[in-house]
This record gives sequence, structure tokens and C-alpha cells, in this order.
Amino acid sequence: MFLERVERHPERPFLWARREGAFHALSWQETADRVARLAHALTALGVEPGDRVVLVSENRPEWLIADFAIMAAGAITVPAYVTNTSRDHLHILENSGARAAIISTARLARAFLPAAHQSDALGQVIAIEEPRLRQSINAEIHLWEPSLAAQSGSLDLLRDRAAALGRRDVACIIYTSGTGGAPKGVMISHGAILANCAGGMDVLEEIGLAGHRFLSFLPLSHAYEHSAGQMLPVAIGAEIAYAEGIDKLAPNMREMRPTVMVVVPRLFEMLRARVLRQVEKDGGLRKKLFDRAVALGTRRALGGPRLSPRERLEDRLLDLLVRARVRKGFGGRVRAMVSGGAPLNPDVGAFFMALGLPLLQGYGQTEAAPIISVNRLTGAKVHTVGPPLKGVEVRIAEDGEILVRGELVMNGYWQDPQATARAIQDGWLHTGDIGHIDADGHLVITDRKKDIIVSDKGENVSPQRIEGMLALEPEIGQVMVYGDRKPHLVALVVPDADWLAGWARAAGKECDLGSLAGDPDLKAALDVAVARVNKRLAPVERVRRFAIAREPFSIENEQMTPTLKVRRHVITAAYRDVLEGLYGTRSGQAPAGETKP
Repeated sequence: MFLERVERHPERPFLWARREGAFHALSWQETADRVARLAHALTALGVEPGDRVVLVSENRPEWLIADFAIMAAGAITVPAYVTNTSRDHLHILENSGARAAIISTARLARAFLPAAHQSDALGQVIAIEEPRLRQSINAEIHLWEPSLAAQSGSLDLLRDRAAALGRRDVACIIYTSGTGGAPKGVMISHGAILANCAGGMDVLEEIGLAGHRFLSFLPLSHAYEHSAGQMLPVAIGAEIAYAEGIDKLAPNMREMRPTVMVVVPRLFEMLRARVLRQVEKDGGLRKKLFDRAVALGTRRALGGPRLSPRERLEDRLLDLLVRARVRKGFGGRVRAMVSGGAPLNPDVGAFFMALGLPLLQGYGQTEAAPIISVNRLTGAKVHTVGPPLKGVEVRIAEDGEILVRGELVMNGYWQDPQATARAIQDGWLHTGDIGHIDADGHLVITDRKKDIIVSDKGENVSPQRIEGMLALEPEIGQVMVYGDRKPHLVALVVPDADWLAGWARAAGKECDLGSLAGDPDLKAALDVAVARVNKRLAPVERVRRFAIAREPFSIENEQMTPTLKVRRHVITAAYRDVLEGLYGTRSGQAPAGETKP
């Protein structure tokens, strides 16, 4: 796939990254030369077909180069998150039995090299930037540039190894993000990746496959960005621009003007909240125009009542006055934004579609390489995750669990045949998600099977739906609902950071969540937001009490995954006494709001 693109348009720009103050591109041929040299270097270091090579790097051109070089050497890429601790790295090294590793920066080396020192199998490390070692380690360290310079850029090795690979051969082992426990290594085959790419190309056919530029900012160590943000662009010959980080995403979008973005819901939840706050602050005519643009755009995008001739004219004017400004903030060329990794609240999807940004929700999991279904631009339904990809079979089990079959399904869990046997039965992947297929063939996700809350009366409740509604309130940034086998629901709430700053300023208080968690005035303000949502919920779904978290959920405190999904088991363990205290079963409970049924 990669070599075909190199031969077809070798001199076209391919990988963009900022260097010396500006974005510069490597061509397809330049990239292939580096891939070949690194593949030769790995082979010279003793890496053999089937060996595992750990890759620890932020998103940058070298990530793709390393990934394809590892595969070109016949080995298996084992991506690791840049947020991993030494303990996390050691688990992956020991579980995978990796023989070699590639690491980017000295900062990342500080967490990785202590684990490398303890690993029995790891013998070789290639460092893109020179690490600052305080002591020697039990592995040889080689620098990236000299390693590449010492090797040939001949593509013959790549062609020979590519020809020897079968579709069932393992391309990579991606460790799950661990929302429910210890990460497991998911073996993804070359065929699974190609099947996902074929499905993605079928989806993009509607907007054309030529002239695309992807902006890569989600972690490439996650299967979602790896397939949709790296492999799919390669399959269609698109350019990839690497964002400098989430904090630079806005200026990078304006400068690089992407046509396709792979995104996660949390980013757009925060963006929607900021846009609405700014509109409220502007007030007057600007607010009226914005509200009208959203109202008409929602009707048009979601198939509401048809616009009258006068409304169509009004809608076109609002497109110039309002929506064009919003699109410009994303670079002005976006043709598709695919949301995955976590559930997208339908209100968030409708909001951005109404503003002329095609935010399409999809669904998948690492065990399916990972994309299972996605909405199309035509006929998108924001409350669904779209129809299955081409070549993917989906059926619903008697208990409502979503089952998936096709070449995209993983080979299994690395060195865990028992877990593999539980996950794949008679060729069907048991996803652990609950849902149904609607009359149009669109898949609707209800919740994770293991996350469903069952009340003490036996009633099933979806926490994700309630959390999604609460998180759209301007006062609330993050929330986790709790209450399995309990008489009612409670929640742990993190105030929205911008809202909290404004509230603290108006109240003359220091904006520090740790000290404000016990503030009765803050509790009362948040109680109003929870009560607003409770009015729209069934009695069994209402949050009766809540506690204020001591700090936001984050990747750093391990309470969120790298794709910003809540890690319930980690949060529950950290706040178990607080949550149980909301039922009056523990002493020393944290401040909590009391909402009326």
C-alpha cells in the first residue's frame, strides 16, 4: 500500500511538521528512503521477522517512518503511550517480549529507560534525540540519524518483506487503554488494517479521495488514530500534518487547513461550551444571528421541517455572516470530521453540523482494528454511530450485546488465549457494548455492558447518557455517575474550568478546585445545574446527590484514557469513600448537593 503510493507520486508532499518556525514537508520518496534505511538498521541490530519493537513517540513524521520500517523488517510494532509511567512501560516490555525499542525525546526516555533496564528481552534502543543518561542500562542505545546514515535507502528489502507478509500476519500489538483494568495486547493483522482502510475509503468516496490533508493530533499509539489518522491517509495518498500539540491545535488548523480530522467527543464538548460562552458574552445582534444560524442549520442538517424560500435565503446569508467565520477557525477546508473513541452527545454533533462542520460519529474498538461503523455525510443521524463499514457484519445478541464479524477482527490477545476465547466465539467478536440496529441499518449504542448500572430494584440505567447530558451544562466540565445495586444515583462532578474561574472571581474567592470542593456556595451553584438536567430525566435516572471532585479527571492522574474516556474503575477507587458516603454509609463524606427527585 505504502510502496504503491511512493511509486505513483514520489515527489508530492506527504508528512508535514513544524521545523525552524514553519511547517515543512517530506515527500513520499524522502519518507520511503528513511523507512528503508531504518528497516536496514533494525535488521543490522538483529531484529528478525516476528520480533516485537516498542515505539514511544509523540505524533511526528518519525512515528510513521518507524512504524513502516518495523513492518518492513518483518517485525511487529508495539506502540506505547507517551503518558506511560515506567511501570506501564515495564508491563508492555515484559508482556510483549520486545527485542528492540524506538524512542523520541529525552523527556520520554526518562520514563522508558528505567523499564528498559529491567527488561530481560530488550537489547537495542534507537533514540531519535539523545537521551540524558545518569547511569548505564542493560541495552545498547543508538542514535537515529547515524543509524539511518549508515544504511542503504534501497527499497528492495521493503518489497521483498512486503511480498512475504500474509494478511493474517500480525502488523502491530496495541495495548488497550485500560478503562476497566490492566491493558491487554491486541494483535491486529495486516489484513485487518487493510479492511479498515477499504471501509474508510468507501465512506470518503462521497467527498472524493483526492487532495486530502489530515491533521494528526490524537495519540498514534491508539488504534483509532493509527488506522484512521495514519493508515487511511496512506491508502488514499493524502498528506498528513502533525499538530504541535493540543494546545496549538487551533493555530495549526488555521495554518495547515486540513480537509479531514479524526477527533474525540471531549474536544468538541469543550469547544462548544467556549463558543456558547463567547456568544453569550457578545450578546446583542451577534447572539441573535448565531442562534438563528444554529436553529436553521439544525433543521437543515437533521432533516427537520423544510425551510421556506424566505428561510433558505436567510440561511444562505447566515452562512456568510456566521458559519463562514466558524469554518475559518478550522482552516476553512474541512470536509469531514470523524468522531470516535467515546460516545458523542447528539446535541454536540447537531450543534457543529448546524454550523457547517460535518462532525460524523463512528464506533469501534481496538479489537476491531478499530472502526466498525460510521455515519456518512448523506443521511447522517447524530444519535447513531452510522451503518457498519463495507465488509463488516454486525448482529445483536439476545442480551443486546453488539457482535462483529469480518477481517477487521483481531487475531486475539497476545499471550492470553483464555481472554481471546471469551472475546471471539464462533468467529464473532463480543464487543461488550449494548445497542440495537435501527430501521435504516444504523447502529445505536446504549452503553458498555459492564458500565450499565442496575438499581437495587433491578432497573437498568445508562450512565453515559446521563453523564453526557450533565456535561453539556455550562457549569459542569466532567462527571461520573455511580450507583450500581443502590437505591438511587449519585455523581462525582468536576466544574467547568472557565465557568469556575468566572464564578470564583465574582464570588471573590481563589480559583482552586482543591479548596473550593468544600464550598457550600459552589455546591449550591452546581446543584442548580444538576437539577436542570434531572427535570429531563426519568425518576430512576436522576442524580439525587453529588460530590465535587478534588481535581479534574486527566490522563496525568490516570483517571482518563489518552482518548479522554473516563476510567471508571480508577475514579471509583480514588473516591470510593466519598461516593459511598453520599448514601450515608461512610463517615467523613465530601460536600454534596442534594437534588429533589
